[in-house]
Amino acid sequence: MFTFGDRLYVGPFSKLRDMATSINSLLWQRLSCAKRAQVHSNSLCGVLQRQYTNLTKDQKEKLAEGPSLEDFITGNVEEYHGEDGIKRIKGEKLRLPKWLKTEIPIGKNYSELKKTLRKLNLHTVCEEAKCPNIGECWGGGEHATATATIMVLGDQCTRGCRFCSVKTAKNPPPPDPMEPVNTGKAIAEWGLDYVVLTSVDRDDLPDGGAAHFAQTVREIKSRNNTILVECLTPDFRGDLEAVSTVAMSGLDVYAHNVETVKEMQWLVRDPRANYAQSLAVLRHVKEKHPALITKTSIMLGLGETDDQILRTMQDLRKIDVDCLTLGQYMQPTKRHLKVKEYVHPDKFKYWQEMGDKMGFKYTASGPLVRSSYKAGEFFLKNLAQQRKAEKLVDVDTSKP
Repeated sequence: MFTFGDRLYVGPFSKLRDMATSINSLLWQRLSCAKRAQVHSNSLCGVLQRQYTNLTKDQKEKLAEGPSLEDFITGNVEEYHGEDGIKRIKGEKLRLPKWLKTEIPIGKNYSELKKTLRKLNLHTVCEEAKCPNIGECWGGGEHATATATIMVLGDQCTRGCRFCSVKTAKNPPPPDPMEPVNTGKAIAEWGLDYVVLTSVDRDDLPDGGAAHFAQTVREIKSRNNTILVECLTPDFRGDLEAVSTVAMSGLDVYAHNVETVKEMQWLVRDPRANYAQSLAVLRHVKEKHPALITKTSIMLGLGETDDQILRTMQDLRKIDVDCLTLGQYMQPTKRHLKVKEYVHPDKFKYWQEMGDKMGFKYTASGPLVRSSYKAGEFFLKNLAQQRKAEKLVDVDTSKP
C-alpha cells in the first residue's frame, strides 16, 4: 500500500514505479524545447557547482590561476607556464606539448654509430626504447661528450613492465658469446668518451647475465682504459653476489633505476621488480664498493604526487645515491600505460633544485631527460675521472 499524490494505491511496487515513469515521460514530452534546454542547463550547472564546492582550497586557487576561456579561444593553452603542466582528465586524449617536441636526429656521428651497430649485430636502448634524445646523445660535439647506450644480453626481456617498449619473451635466445668482444671493438672504433651498458632482464640465466655484463666492461677497458663506463643494470632478482660481479668489473658508474615512486611500483613495473629490491641493490653497491658512483632515475607523469616524489628522493639520499635523473614518462605504444600528466619544465627545474639541496652530487631533471641522457655530461664525467684518479674503484683482477 502506497500514497501517490492524494490517492491511496494498493499493489506491487513495480507497477507504481512504472506508473511514475510513464507520468514523468508524458510531462517531459509536453515541455517546449526551450524548457527542456533550461532543465538540462540547470542540471549541468548544479553538477558543476557541487563538484566545485567539493574541491580543496588549493585546487580552487590553481583553477583560478589556470588558462582562461580567452586562452582556449585564441589557442594559447600550451603557452601556460604554471607548474602543473598538462593533466589528463578521464577519457581525454592529451596533446603533446611544445616542450616535448624534438628535432630529427642527423649528423656524421649519428650515421657512423648506426652503421657500426648493424655490422656487429649490437643493440642500443636508445633505439629499442625509442628515446627522443638519440640525436643529441649520439652526436656529441665540440663542447659535448658523445654518448651511446649499448644494450647487452639480447633485445628480448623476460619481464613485462608497463612503461617499456622493449620486446619480451619467456625464453629468449641465449646471449651472443661474441657480444662482449664486438662491443669492445665498436666502442674503440667510435672514439667515445663515455659509454653506458644496459641490458634487458634475463631471469632465465642463473646469474641474470652478470658475468656477461662484467666481461663486456673488461673488453672495453682492455682496448681503451680512458673510456668511462656506466652500467645500468637490472635487479638480478635481488642476487647481491651478481650485483658485486658487475661492480667489481672495472666500471666507473653503477646505475640501477627505481623507475617510479614506491606507491606506483605495482602499476608500473613487472611484479618481479619492487621498490625495496631496487633500494637494496643501490645500498649494496655503496656499502661494499663505496668508491663507485651510484645513480638512479625516476619517471614523472604517471600519476604520482609531489609528496611521493619527495619521499622517494629522501629514501635515495638515505642510502647515499650520488646521482639522480628525473624525466617525463612518454607512452611508447597504445598497449602501454597512458600519460597522466605532462609535467611542466618549471616543475622539473624545481625538482633539480630540490635534488641539489638534498645533497645529490648530480641531479638532471627535465622533460626529455632519460636515465642515460647525456650521461657523459661535464660534471658526471669529471666526477668519474676524479674517483678513478684516486684509485679507489675496486676491480676484480682475477678474471681475464
